[in-house]
Amino acid sequence: MATNSIHWFRKGLRLHDNPALQEAVCGADTVRCVYFLDPWFSGSSNLGVNRWRFLLQCLDDLDSNLRKLNSRLFVIRGQPANVFPRLFKEWEISRLTFEYDSEPFGKERDAAIKKLAMEAGVEVVVKISHTLYNLDRIIELNGGQPPLTYKRFQTLISRMDPPEMPVETLSNTIMGCCVTPVSEDHGDKYGVPSLEELGFDIEGLPSAVWPGGETEALTRIERHLERKAWVANFERPRMNANSLLASPTGLSPYLRFGCLSCRLFYFKLTDLYRKVKKNSTPPLSLYGQLLWREFFYTAATTNPRFDKMEGNPICVRIPWDKNLEALAKWAEAKTGFPWIDAIMTQLRQEGWIHHLARHAVACFLTRGDLWISWEEGMKVFEALLLDADWSVNAGSWMWLSCSSFFQQFFHCYCPVGFGRCTDPNGDFIRRYLPILRGFPAKYIYDPWNAPDSVQAAAKCIIGVHYPKPMVNHAEASRLNIERMKQIYQQLSRYRGLGKNFTWNSATTTAAAAAIRCHLSHFNTLIDLLVSVFSCSFFSSCLFSRIPPHARHRAQQSTLQM
Repeated sequence: MATNSIHWFRKGLRLHDNPALQEAVCGADTVRCVYFLDPWFSGSSNLGVNRWRFLLQCLDDLDSNLRKLNSRLFVIRGQPANVFPRLFKEWEISRLTFEYDSEPFGKERDAAIKKLAMEAGVEVVVKISHTLYNLDRIIELNGGQPPLTYKRFQTLISRMDPPEMPVETLSNTIMGCCVTPVSEDHGDKYGVPSLEELGFDIEGLPSAVWPGGETEALTRIERHLERKAWVANFERPRMNANSLLASPTGLSPYLRFGCLSCRLFYFKLTDLYRKVKKNSTPPLSLYGQLLWREFFYTAATTNPRFDKMEGNPICVRIPWDKNLEALAKWAEAKTGFPWIDAIMTQLRQEGWIHHLARHAVACFLTRGDLWISWEEGMKVFEALLLDADWSVNAGSWMWLSCSSFFQQFFHCYCPVGFGRCTDPNGDFIRRYLPILRGFPAKYIYDPWNAPDSVQAAAKCIIGVHYPKPMVNHAEASRLNIERMKQIYQQLSRYRGLGKNFTWNSATTTAAAAAIRCHLSHFNTLIDLLVSVFSCSFFSSCLFSRIPPHARHRAQQSTLQM
């Protein structure tokens, strides 16, 4: 009896390090690689054009690479639960393979498909390859609960075996005698659709800053690893104006869509480190970009309410304001703060922003200025950000809004000063807000303070050509810090030392000294701050004792590359 396989692509849009795909072709007579474009998803989703374009480019590239193996990608319109029973019969399928999805809705969907396959007599093979580790094993080691601090997460994985090595890239040799039946009308029935077919108006759409696909991902990882000095010395790149722009070595969208294997990235980093460090064992901190991703995946995998405030056991319930007008101004880059508006413009135009820019706009929307729920910001990022991932996106927003993981509510990013420190000349502002191009550096971050003569010379009158600031940052941030302080005072369960614990000069000095001892270790610092702030709210005077460069590093995330 013939063995006919389907490999179901979801994430993992690649031929390299794809163990589930290899299982599909192993000993099979035929294989069909399918991807579902759920019509409900495409019709109802608010995903922006950049995310759709990236996905379609990934699918085009995948189809192109499959063609080299005399195979094709079958892009199917419909919902998997409705279509699979027909495909099982029509193609006489005996085996279904796919990559394990750790996210709650994915697990629920996959359980339903497994049931359908079992009823049809179809074998199901599932392989882990979107994460470095088996997340269930991490939770098991933690007593059945996901670790909720990064330090605890690191402790757990240090007890585990290293990640499995990547498997070989699918090749003609591996394919063997396995073939893909392709009809003459394949393009019409199963071709990758265009943006126009999905209802997008592409007139005037600029070329993609981030081209999608495995081919581009593999090119980028080689560029990324050429920075041998950084890998050898593990030096964090210094922040400057150019850091705010998209880099040809950036990898985060490719990891999100699975065009690039996280295991391939992990072991390439390992190999290069050992070459330049003469076979020494790499520190866990070398993999920070990957491990933060893994941490949020682990935290989310058993929590279907991870992207919600209500009903989410790890999220502080904060009485955020509901202000649709203010939310729209933030999302549409009309806040009147050039630093914030330039970032949101870049996000909308290109689908990516630097992680410190993410911090700035997230803080501004939530606890810093507008007091709007992190859930609303998460939805905007989900629509516009190429690397927006359900687990990582929700986890990052909870963290940055001090709703979970991190409670550093007393420190807010200044929407004027933070940008000015990063890019004193304002080149980033001029690039994305050309209306402000004529302002001198002195006023480009706060043009409302420019004299009338300067505004006239710049051909931009504030309040006419560019909006006035929508809030008074000093007043709003002061009010919101007090709000957060009151919330955390009331939440005794977040103060592990109990109601009788109070901060005094001795404990303050000791905590500050402890933090200084760990300034050279970013990940340790983050977890130390988490543990301290979880015990009690920290006074702003303590934070002011930390050197400015340390404050900056304490804010840096490694969730995107």
